[in-house]
Amino acid sequence: MAPRLEAEHLFKVFGRRPHDAVERLRKDADREELRADGTTAAVIDASFRVEAGEIFVVMGLSGSGKSTLLRMLNGLLEPTAGRVRFDGQDLTTLPDRALRELRSKKISMVFQHFALFPHRSVRDNAAYGLEVQGVPRAERVRRADEALALCGLAGWEKSWPDELSGGMQQRVGLARALATDADLLLMDESFSALDPLIRRDMQDQLLELQKTLKKTIVFITHDLNEAMRLGDRIAVMRDGRIVQTGTAEDILLRPEGDYVASFIQDVDRSRVLTAAAVMDTDVRGDEADCGCETAAPGTPFTELCAISARLSHPVAVLDEGRALVGVVPRQRLVGFLGDERGEPAACDSDGGRKVIGRA
Repeated sequence: MAPRLEAEHLFKVFGRRPHDAVERLRKDADREELRADGTTAAVIDASFRVEAGEIFVVMGLSGSGKSTLLRMLNGLLEPTAGRVRFDGQDLTTLPDRALRELRSKKISMVFQHFALFPHRSVRDNAAYGLEVQGVPRAERVRRADEALALCGLAGWEKSWPDELSGGMQQRVGLARALATDADLLLMDESFSALDPLIRRDMQDQLLELQKTLKKTIVFITHDLNEAMRLGDRIAVMRDGRIVQTGTAEDILLRPEGDYVASFIQDVDRSRVLTAAAVMDTDVRGDEADCGCETAAPGTPFTELCAISARLSHPVAVLDEGRALVGVVPRQRLVGFLGDERGEPAACDSDGGRKVIGRA
């Protein structure tokens, strides 16, 4: 199947002679070299695919180009070079009117700072996208109230934005995006302005909604823990370029280069890893029917540790057909938590430890 969204060799350059700058970048010109000439290369040769129903997270520090990249995905910024395809349609060739139509019906954006209208009720804020579309009043009230209920705001429909907490205001912003029933949600640092506990609550809310709605989401963040918690796949950006794309486990266990490796040093591996990531697959046996406690490939690391603590032997990992697909010795669990320097470690076949995943 074709991807829902595809970025193909995207460049965004600000300044004089941007197209000349793109050609220089294609010939491996340095970003700082261009800056000396008064040109800023915000995004450099970015390519990725997002499948339907996937949460694709773009992560990077301030100035890495992630927000600029996001705004090219719905045509708010025109790429200097490259293509954006949504459901097979090249957005870079659409006229302004068609782009506005697309943004009003098929692509919604959730901003960092809520962007609520203070003079509109919670219900009218949630219904704003539908109002722009020309949806009749009764229909947009119904859909707005349904979206607010999904976001845990039933009963707050007639309230004003200043009567809500920051977390509740962000839920209104999310409800506004959901009310339009858009196929693609673009979320630009949507939770970063919230307090840590509220932020985690919003992450939980998004994951819970995704189980039912299965939206295609591109989520921007500078927080690797948030990226690993939310993302089906993650793209790591540095200085305008995507330096690695993969699952949370890919990035955690197989970082590509020192830059990515430096990010993962402080990540809580126990919140990311599963039995499939840490098990030893060099095992024999077609089926396992022992009466002892076992794990599945998707068993979370913390649960796996609890199972191991109750057993005097390695934990057996069984697939849905009760076939043995791996085992997890207790020493291997300890090894994957990392050494005192924060480096991911695993066990050698002779029981020793070795550092893995370093570039």
